[in-house]
Amino acid sequence: MNEMLEYGKEVLARQPFSVLLGAELTKFEPGMAELSLVVEEKLKQQHGFVHGGVVSYLADNCLTYVGGSVLGDVVTSEYKINYVRPAMGDRLVAKATVVSAGKQQAVCHCRVFCISEGEEKLVAVAQGTINKIKQPV
Repeated sequence: MNEMLEYGKEVLARQPFSVLLGAELTKFEPGMAELSLVVEEKLKQQHGFVHGGVVSYLADNCLTYVGGSVLGDVVTSEYKINYVRPAMGDRLVAKATVVSAGKQQAVCHCRVFCISEGEEKLVAVAQGTINKIKQPV
């Protein structure tokens, strides 16, 4: 495992909500990040789909990781998500890339897929602005 991925996994382990959901960082390199989680009954809503809040969490956190891959310590400034189909399957995977990055912020794009029987189906797309945290002087 590369150092950047190892560091990213350490950061994820310090996020109590991510731990609660069982999120796993599977790829983390400059300009690219991937987060996934196993779909469990407790993550579903009344129709049997993965709750939109879980899908949104995965997109937001993946956007922040990919922004951090080029900026360092960051937070989400804003993001928008479009749900394109109900999330049903065994696993959710979010894949994010950097669209454009400057010194203080990055615009990033994320696609969230549900995997069922080895097949990926797109369930959401998101775009966000990720800002570098300014260190105190």
